[in-house]
Amino acid sequence: MSMLRVTLLVFFAWTTAAWASDCPRQGTLGTSRTLEVDAAKYPRIGLKSFPQTLPLDDKEVVLTFDDGPAATTPRILAALARECVLATFFQVGRNSQALPGLVKKAAAGGHTLGHHSSSHPHLNAMTFEAAKDNIDRGIAADEAALNGKATSIPSTPFFRFPYFESTPELLDMLQARGIVVFGADFWASDWLPMTPQDELKLITGRLKAARKGIILFHDIRAQTAAMLPDFLKYLRVNGYRVVHVVPKPKGAEKHADDSRNIH
Repeated sequence: MSMLRVTLLVFFAWTTAAWASDCPRQGTLGTSRTLEVDAAKYPRIGLKSFPQTLPLDDKEVVLTFDDGPAATTPRILAALARECVLATFFQVGRNSQALPGLVKKAAAGGHTLGHHSSSHPHLNAMTFEAAKDNIDRGIAADEAALNGKATSIPSTPFFRFPYFESTPELLDMLQARGIVVFGADFWASDWLPMTPQDELKLITGRLKAARKGIILFHDIRAQTAAMLPDFLKYLRVNGYRVVHVVPKPKGAEKHADDSRNIH
């Protein structure tokens, strides 16, 4: 058995054990509420890309992670589990195909699994048909990893464009299919090389300025995996609350887009 496989199994076991306890446990950050996102009302969200974002209260944050699954994802899942926090993962199809066990593990932990294309290309530089095909192949790979059946109809209709590079035609296509396009309100810039300590300083500074919002991280980054426990502690100590986003069920009553179920 390879060292990577052994490492993944160890993290799987820890994450499962953490979630086996009742959450939130005393002294953990926890997940304050679940927000059902109505695609008709919020087709495109995130102030870095769009005029609209989610209806969050002061000091509420939504944690999102892009580009996985990867060898570093178990460390992210373990940190979240220790604090009883739920997040959203926007997955690249080729990575889901390579590591389907991690897709299932994230879902088993209660996290929301969105989509992030098949191969992380510059979709705005492709023809509409080629870009649509890449999006659909990514969704199909994610669905196959999660449910064992490849389909371009997403069980979670959330999508984030690689590099936030969209086109009007692709946005219209996704909206017509009832797929919410996620931007972000601010991010950790963790695609840049920096220490975990520098990343923590950067993201907490941006959080202080914004006070709330959708935050973008990358679960493929080792520096983010190393930083995340301290960031979650910062949220807990400073009175921030984590909101978990899920799709609004089809046919649900209109008021259900702001469900405040406590975990």
